[in-house]
Amino acid sequence: MQYDDPDRVRSLDELEHWDFQGSSLAVLGSPIGHSVSPAMHNAALNLMGQTQHIFADWRYFKFDTPPEILPQALEQLHRAGFQGVNLTIPHKVQAVDLVVEIDPGAKLSGAVNTLHRREHGWAGFNSDGYGLEQALLRELSVELTDATVIMLGAGGAARAAAVQCLQSGVAELWIGNRNQERLGGLIDLLQEAPNSERVRGFDLSQPPADLPKHAVIVNATSLGLKAEDPAPIDLTTFESETKVYDMTYGVENALAKAAKEQGIAYADGLSMLVWQGVRSLEIWSGAEVPAQAMMDGACFAKGYSPRRA
Repeated sequence: MQYDDPDRVRSLDELEHWDFQGSSLAVLGSPIGHSVSPAMHNAALNLMGQTQHIFADWRYFKFDTPPEILPQALEQLHRAGFQGVNLTIPHKVQAVDLVVEIDPGAKLSGAVNTLHRREHGWAGFNSDGYGLEQALLRELSVELTDATVIMLGAGGAARAAAVQCLQSGVAELWIGNRNQERLGGLIDLLQEAPNSERVRGFDLSQPPADLPKHAVIVNATSLGLKAEDPAPIDLTTFESETKVYDMTYGVENALAKAAKEQGIAYADGLSMLVWQGVRSLEIWSGAEVPAQAMMDGACFAKGYSPRRA
């Protein structure tokens, strides 16, 4: 079996004869072809392997995994000896019920994106909140402690981000969503988190008059993945000191254009992707991970200009 192209999309059938001699890592999703996770993880592992020979034979692969076969996939990966797994859309919530142990922060968020091998199954973690906090600090000079945050969306991407905001001590956390049932479910989930009294929900289609006009806006909706998508919120009602972090990346979308027109600081989600990856690899390896190598790998894979991690 060929292992020299880690970026190739693989199927579960290949696990039946998996005989890679090093330590295997993987990302599962559906679709998964667009994922830059192999490029950025393997870039970091290549650099780590130059000074720490234990990592010289670590490789990261990607598998297309429809949600209905996720339980089977995780069993096969464990049986094949994989050391760690990342999960992306649509697996993060479903996998909570498939792990043998779970990190408290991941349990609070109701979602896992990082699995670490245990003798009898997988331990679940969530590195998305860490990724967001690091991205906000490095891209927008925002510290979550005492910040006023407006989170747009209440799906899987928003869960870990909301928990991280509360654990880091934001002054206020406003969560807007169009589906009020899903919004209510997230707010109920957050009742177990510290500082839950600082959460306020609102209908994203009709923002309330008392919504703060100077805040950190985090777009955790899928609006922005396509250039033609409308902006998830009207930025004209906000002051210029507002800052916008968009979890989507790779597209100059309506939110990015509106921020630019109004002189509002804006950053896209590539840095969050990189920093959650850094945290995942730290969990698997127990070693310091070169974030800049990950960023370089991600930028190269997407054809972007180089960025600082």
